[in-house]
Amino acid sequence: MSTIQISAADVNKLRQQTGAGMMDCKKALTEANGDFEAAVDYLRKKGAKVAASRQDRESNEGVVIAKATADGKRGVVLELNCETDFVAKNADFVALGNKFADIAIEKNPATLEELLALEVDGAKVSDLIIDNTGKIGEKLGISKYEVVSGDKVVPYIHGNYRLGVLVALNQDAAGVEEAGKDVAMQIAAMNPVALDKADVDPHTIEREIEIAKEQIRAEGKPEEMVEKIATGKLNKFYKDSTLLNQEFVKDGSKDVRKFLDETSKGLTVTAFKRVQLGA
Repeated sequence: MSTIQISAADVNKLRQQTGAGMMDCKKALTEANGDFEAAVDYLRKKGAKVAASRQDRESNEGVVIAKATADGKRGVVLELNCETDFVAKNADFVALGNKFADIAIEKNPATLEELLALEVDGAKVSDLIIDNTGKIGEKLGISKYEVVSGDKVVPYIHGNYRLGVLVALNQDAAGVEEAGKDVAMQIAAMNPVALDKADVDPHTIEREIEIAKEQIRAEGKPEEMVEKIATGKLNKFYKDSTLLNQEFVKDGSKDVRKFLDETSKGLTVTAFKRVQLGA
């Protein structure tokens, strides 16, 4: 047993993140030596009710801006942070975020570092951030920047600039943009971890299998059944957590893959990015 001191703030943070009870959270953090990810795994293995959503984590304030080029072939999404909700809702601050997204659309920087080095209104983006920090009186910064390209890229902003999505599709035909918006809303709501089964990080797969096995053993199932049941749980994870295999939120009779193919034969998502404020 670890002797690490677990603070009340840490316990409360884990409780807010998972929805589990205070004592369960304290025990989980103690067992995990203060490691939050390991503590979440501990709670899941013990059967505690853990929120699947990643939206309850503590976050900074700011805005998320998503935009696409005029031809719809490329999109950018960025997160501009500030310290308070008051500033985040200010029209000038939102305009500043849009200005940075516009220069990214125009100049096509590949990375955040390249974006910060670009000039707009005669000054580098990084210098403009410093200047506005002085004017506003809060620390500002761009914490995330993502780029997506495709035959058709559809941007989507959700929740008063608190979440932005880019969806790249392999076609640009009638109905594709509308379908892309539906898929972008799906991504915003369901937060898939990957596009398809093959795109899931191996560490995530190992983690899900291990958790599933511990849950099955805790239920008293015979060891010879553990592997088979764990495989079934992994397939359920794929269905719930990979975009093309998720149940389409607007029509539960089909998955996202089928919805896209019915919209236009062979239509599919080639890439997506989801940026949530503070996540």
